[in-house]
Amino acid sequence: MKALRRAFSVYKSTFTRSIAEPEEYWREKAGGISWDRPFSTVLDSSHSPLLRWFPEGRLNMAFNCLDRHVHSGLGDEWALIYDSPVTDRIVHYTYSELLDEVKRFAGVLAFRHGVQQGDRVLIYMPMVPEALVAMLACARLGATHSVVFGGFAAKELSSRIVDCAPKVIVSASCGIEPQRVIAYKPLLDAAIELAGKSGLPDADKIHSIVYQRKGQNVPCVFRPHTDFDFYQEMANCKSHDSVASVPSSHPLYILYTSGTTGTPKGVVRDTGGYAVALNASFEQLYGIEKGDVMWAASDIGWVVGHTCITYGPLLRGATTVLYEGKPVSTPDAGAWWRVIASHEVKCMFGAPTSIRAIKKEDPKGKLMKMYNLSCLKHFTLAGERCDPNTLQWLESHLPKGILLNDHWWQTESGWPMIGNFAGLEQFNVKMGSATKPVPGWDIQIMGENNKPAARNTLGKVVVKLPTPPGFMSTLWRNDQAFIDKYFKDIPGFYLTVKSI
Repeated sequence: MKALRRAFSVYKSTFTRSIAEPEEYWREKAGGISWDRPFSTVLDSSHSPLLRWFPEGRLNMAFNCLDRHVHSGLGDEWALIYDSPVTDRIVHYTYSELLDEVKRFAGVLAFRHGVQQGDRVLIYMPMVPEALVAMLACARLGATHSVVFGGFAAKELSSRIVDCAPKVIVSASCGIEPQRVIAYKPLLDAAIELAGKSGLPDADKIHSIVYQRKGQNVPCVFRPHTDFDFYQEMANCKSHDSVASVPSSHPLYILYTSGTTGTPKGVVRDTGGYAVALNASFEQLYGIEKGDVMWAASDIGWVVGHTCITYGPLLRGATTVLYEGKPVSTPDAGAWWRVIASHEVKCMFGAPTSIRAIKKEDPKGKLMKMYNLSCLKHFTLAGERCDPNTLQWLESHLPKGILLNDHWWQTESGWPMIGNFAGLEQFNVKMGSATKPVPGWDIQIMGENNKPAARNTLGKVVVKLPTPPGFMSTLWRNDQAFIDKYFKDIPGFYLTVKSI
């Protein structure tokens, strides 16, 4: 009990300060990021809820993820491990090697295709290293990327092309599933044609850079003058050695959450606030330090892929695992445990749905016991509520001492809102609970007439303004919809979901 009281006192003091003195708290956390130009103002709330964090500051996300670590001596450490059971490949990239790839592709975008700061680049790719390279290359140039989940149908892809009007699209010949291969290029071509019919001027003139996957009999028909081979472009272009210094409020990415009819909902993420929030929360919540290995079993097309595969681990100087496979069928329900043991994963992130699929195939956890999981310290779950049976199954089969964290967040939030704290202090796990608000999130439950709900009653989950750094800055090209959708119901609060 003494240990738990001590833990609560450490958490409580940190959380209380983050809510009572948000500007001073976040000024301190911003010290973990490299700034090209320092800021004096921490928060500009003059147009609330359209907030600007660290408004005078300038920085570059790709520099903070790669260059600064190479400069500090981490160049020979692993930055990325690509593990693809569907192609039987495992490839390691050091920080220096990944930086070289990113600089080269930034050169392709800038020197070969004229991408500049402020342009949009749409990325429609499977789980391959080239997708992360493209994201980081955009960040290096100050271009705004929009990653669309690979394999989305032409209609959904087209609506996103129309909305963000990309200068360049980066895609691949195909995606590979355990039982099938999905040809991406025909879907992309159809989406571009639909975009033109939907009123996007010169849609048929958008350049596409296509990664032709080796070993797959999926030929691509290249359009003359607009389609280009990824590696031919890389081979014929010099590196872009400089990095763009962008304002803190510069849009790093647009991520569409829904909306296949009408106008899609494009969540805009800023650069400075996001970098500060990820660096702080990955230390507090996930306990990630330099040299640690983190694996998020998600897709780069979702917010988890942006936060927990690409930017979060690399900001911390850790190793990120990019997995191209399934929790089962690649080859069996022991796939996840093989990856954890093979790459010495310290922190694992997965969805309860995946655990249920593994449990169905291996109810007694026999395949799990085939692997040494002593490296694993923290197993996190999100994406949906984790039912008690699933959590209990994990608890009974994983080695003792692993912190199970059923935490909660959203595409809109950009980083975890409620969780348990591997790097700050740990609490006992309570079934059905995501534990406690992460420092920075003033989360409340509103009942009838928008008054605080009585204890143990249902209500609306809200966040009191100011929302912390890294929260969505607006909806792409639609500030009014951002205000109306999220802040109109309860003035002064962000409405997350209707009830809990």
